Amino acid sequence: MMEDIEMKRKRKVYTCIYHILVCGFGFVMIYPLLWMVMSSFKESSTIFTTAGNLIPEKFVLANYVNGWKGFAKISFGTFFKNSLFLSIAATVGTIVSSSMVSFGLARCRYRGRRALFGIVLLSMMLPAQVLMIPQYIWYQRLGWVGTYLPLIVPYCFAIQGFFVYLMYNFIEGIPRELDEAAKIDGCSYYGIYRWVALPLMKPALVTGCIFSFMWRWDDFLSALLYVNKSEKYPVSLALKLFSDPGSGSDYGAMFAMATLSIIPAVLIFLFFQKYLVEGISTSGLKG
Repeated sequence: MMEDIEMKRKRKVYTCIYHILVCGFGFVMIYPLLWMVMSSFKESSTIFTTAGNLIPEKFVLANYVNGWKGFAKISFGTFFKNSLFLSIAATVGTIVSSSMVSFGLARCRYRGRRALFGIVLLSMMLPAQVLMIPQYIWYQRLGWVGTYLPLIVPYCFAIQGFFVYLMYNFIEGIPRELDEAAKIDGCSYYGIYRWVALPLMKPALVTGCIFSFMWRWDDFLSALLYVNKSEKYPVSLALKLFSDPGSGSDYGAMFAMATLSIIPAVLIFLFFQKYLVEGISTSGLKG
């Protein structure tokens, strides 16, 4: 009896130590984000002089007001609209094209299917920097530089192997008996994709939407390469306008707008984390 009590006490002690360590490491990981959020409520002139103090001595909202005014009569709300448009358009194109390609690889039988799937996997290992210059030259000859087309159109052709691989594994777990039953009812491959595969792929589709939206929302380099007019800047590119080494930098406004820019990603994660975990961990139907 005493041994059981002693074991329970040790387990409680180990559990407390475990949670303290996890919370400590979590705080260290999230500290830069907390510092940015808290600095957005400080006066710009005191941000770096009081960098060691996480909590501001005086909370001010002037940084949010100044940051939202934007630049050259362009409100920061315009940049948010641009990011929202780019992220949604690219995400829709990515999910639709990737789901169709993954269904074709998983269900259609044709020569070279496995080799094609291997090429898709190899594309995941290819650094984006390798393709940067050839893509830029190609888009420049097409007359797309300076428009949103390079940031939207390529994603409508399943160029991201991660999403194809994710959905392929999910479709492979769907019983093929459902396909046979649909064929008996007169469905073609397109019918099977529309009425059988898509409804069952909901966790994988939502997971793909979350990842694609966040990646496109945070994409800085692509916007820097192809967007050359300030009124078309997304949020990720507009934030750099607050930092001007030649004259002055308004770090308070930059931190304020950076804080606002992370809100969409945080909300999406909070509301759809159930589908995110299910889509990653599940490779097929639950019995």
